Amino acid sequence: MEKLGVINAVLAGKAAAFAHGTQSAINKQILAERQHTTTLGFTNDEQGDPRFHGGIEKALHIYPSEHYSAWQHDLGDKQVFDCAGAFGENLSSTGVTESSICLNDKIRIGSTLLEVSQGRMPCWKLNVRFDQHDMAQRLQDTLRTGWYFRVLQEGDIGAGDEIVLVERPYPDWSIARIMAAVFEGCLEQQTLEQLAQLPLVESWGALIQRRLDTGLVEDWQPRLVGPTAKP
Repeated sequence: MEKLGVINAVLAGKAAAFAHGTQSAINKQILAERQHTTTLGFTNDEQGDPRFHGGIEKALHIYPSEHYSAWQHDLGDKQVFDCAGAFGENLSSTGVTESSICLNDKIRIGSTLLEVSQGRMPCWKLNVRFDQHDMAQRLQDTLRTGWYFRVLQEGDIGAGDEIVLVERPYPDWSIARIMAAVFEGCLEQQTLEQLAQLPLVESWGALIQRRLDTGLVEDWQPRLVGPTAKP
């Protein structure tokens, strides 16, 4: 087993009214106490729209704290960057990024055993959160999205816990490499066929298969811009 990093903070939030008549729990707060983790994530955490957030494949969202300084450089000292939670993450980490974590890595944090399931597909709610019309697009373009864990063994997670690599079955497939192929619109057949052989979550697997079948890239605008589109 190998130590990859450390958890700086654990966060949770409740669903509340958001922009354009929607609900969101993106405004997550740092919690001092250890958090019990089930297959659906922290027991006191919520999601505003269960169609797109939460569930077994997106039980916990982790975000590297290293990205905060890059965003401050890009966007200035927005107040939202003052502490962890800007991106609605459940786990704030140091030591591991999208480039150094791989698909289906088995990770021990505290008494919880997790598995890397997928990168995050940013949505328009980030544009509102950051008062930045292209924030979701920026996350997608930079691959600074964070990623999701599924929970293999329930347990507790708290600040200061080490992020320990237990098993790495796909060392050639970092989350950043997979996201780059998807987000940059890869249509190269060999790469798509390689991706199709990976144990991707159902939605990502279906996306890859559609590209193989149609030779077309998806329209990201409804997800990235949605109701925040300029008139």
